[in-house]
Amino acid sequence: MIFLVTGGSRGIGAEIVRQAVREGNHVAFTYLGSSDKAQAVVKECADINAKVRCEAYRMDVRDSAEVERVGEQIIDDLGDPEVVVNNAAINRDNLAVSMSDEEWHDVLATNLHGPFYVCRFFLTGMLVNRFGRIINISSVSAGGASGQSNYAAAKGGVEGLTKSLAKEYGPKGITANLVIPGFFDTEMTREHMTDKFREFWAAYCPIRRIGDVSEIAGVVTFLASEKASYINGAMISVTGGLDHAA
Repeated sequence: MIFLVTGGSRGIGAEIVRQAVREGNHVAFTYLGSSDKAQAVVKECADINAKVRCEAYRMDVRDSAEVERVGEQIIDDLGDPEVVVNNAAINRDNLAVSMSDEEWHDVLATNLHGPFYVCRFFLTGMLVNRFGRIINISSVSAGGASGQSNYAAAKGGVEGLTKSLAKEYGPKGITANLVIPGFFDTEMTREHMTDKFREFWAAYCPIRRIGDVSEIAGVVTFLASEKASYINGAMISVTGGLDHAA
């Protein structure tokens, strides 16, 4: 199959890219910041499985016109993706009373508008082929988190988007599901998660550890498989049993 993974140059996204390649899929992934990191993932994937293609594309998911332009290039290069994984996300943490318009709009644009633009564009090919897998990455913060009203609102919106797509396109052979990660050791969490939250997770997570990104990637590639063909509109928590933020 052909995968598209947004935000695939680091963290959870990069591991989803690697796992898809391990399983013999062609992969296009997007990035916004460092082209060096993106090309490092491409090289790593070539070493993992030289029989499939893995290509990186710079794309700002906040820009619907750019999503369409880069999306057309991906289709020209690899074909219509059967699997779309919306993983790209940013944090701009602040208390609500102090949050700027920019902090609010940047997070909503990337974390909510972006998945919609990506789904809207690639749904056309899925409808033609009467097959597709949409897998959106949410967060335990969707239930509300101190200092993350923008992030929580965006991820909560993604949950509603996913369930709506599941209802609209399930009859067309297209499933849409949501994966809810808990606390994973990634560059983003190392940059943005407070010591207080780390202590909270260590104390209250029933598994008593943070997650490994391979555990998220395995769930995503399962949802993309034929074995998951009857899973639609589901919210799958990969949290070690702790399903809320501090």
